[in-house]
Amino acid sequence: MHGFPLGAATTLAELAADPHPRLAALRVGEPVSWVPELGGWLVTRRDLALEVMRAAETYTVDDPRFTTARVVGPSMLSTDGPEHARHREPFVDPFRVRDVRERFTGTIAEETAALVGALRGRGAAELRREVAGPLAVAVVAAALGLAGADAAAVLSWYDRIVRAVDDLTAGRTADPEGAVAVGQLRGSVEATLAARQDSVLVAAAEGGLGVPEVVSNAAVLMFGGIETTEGMIANAALHLLSDPEQLELVRRDPDLVDNAIEESLRLEPAAAVVDRYATGDVELGGARIRGGDLVVVSIAGANRDPAVFPDPSRFDVRRANARAHLAFAHGPHFCLGAHLARLETRICLLALLDELPGLRLDPEGGEPPRGLVFRKPPSVRVLWDQQAE
Repeated sequence: MHGFPLGAATTLAELAADPHPRLAALRVGEPVSWVPELGGWLVTRRDLALEVMRAAETYTVDDPRFTTARVVGPSMLSTDGPEHARHREPFVDPFRVRDVRERFTGTIAEETAALVGALRGRGAAELRREVAGPLAVAVVAAALGLAGADAAAVLSWYDRIVRAVDDLTAGRTADPEGAVAVGQLRGSVEATLAARQDSVLVAAAEGGLGVPEVVSNAAVLMFGGIETTEGMIANAALHLLSDPEQLELVRRDPDLVDNAIEESLRLEPAAAVVDRYATGDVELGGARIRGGDLVVVSIAGANRDPAVFPDPSRFDVRRANARAHLAFAHGPHFCLGAHLARLETRICLLALLDELPGLRLDPEGGEPPRGLVFRKPPSVRVLWDQQAE
């Protein structure tokens, strides 16, 4: 592919470390650019990103190169059209905003209180691994309601499945432990269905999905509910604590926490890119894409498009259109768990600010988000004032 010098100069290392200067240059000069290191097209302008995500008949996920499907089988994540609707529809009602609030507010509050309470007397902690990650795992475990599987079992299956997916993505043979984990997950799913436990999986089976399909979608819910929610909470905490002026606004008016979460999602989405494959030859933003080409939508790039978000690199908890971000994707594959992730992040942030007085970043522990596909800080080290007994 010729005529895309900015794309040719773009490296995966740059996109994983600090992609935003490069994405800004691409958005202006080559909004749809061939990036050799990606082996595909990178879309960075918001209007073009929306065009790709809305048109599943032109840009599909249903492709044999989609590595998650190769590990767990077809699911709502890796199908389009009527087949995608068949996989997704049984899960829609349990994840509507009202149902999420009714079913999960108490669980999230209880888990958060336990995690934050265990830290209170220490005066220092690392929030990603000690709060954000464990909370995300516990909530996914509760949502799935798997028979004989606690949060530790869910995390073990998730870790091994993710390693197998990563192996395939990198061109390696998948770690066989991934298949073992899928088998263990299936055993728990079968027990859950037999016992008719209170689980979104039982509702999915009653909605017409077979056991293999319930298993594959359970794996997808684990993947999304753990990886991206952990990143979402960690990124939001880092953004707030890195900006004392914005943090003070939220302290004075806790109702601003919801918009602060949306602004954090805009500024640093936990899932930075989504992949699609062109179903035929098509033109997009002046680029001529061939059928079968990989088309990578940069959510991170679209979310800082100055045509939509003035002063796009600024964290502004009062930004009027912060919710116009694309962090949960768009179109048929809009994130099913968006309302649950928002609720988790809201409850967690408010608990941290309420229970840990003077919460602030450790001056020695600031690490910016990183990651090519999933972006989160390696750690969020914090300090707070210990109150006298």
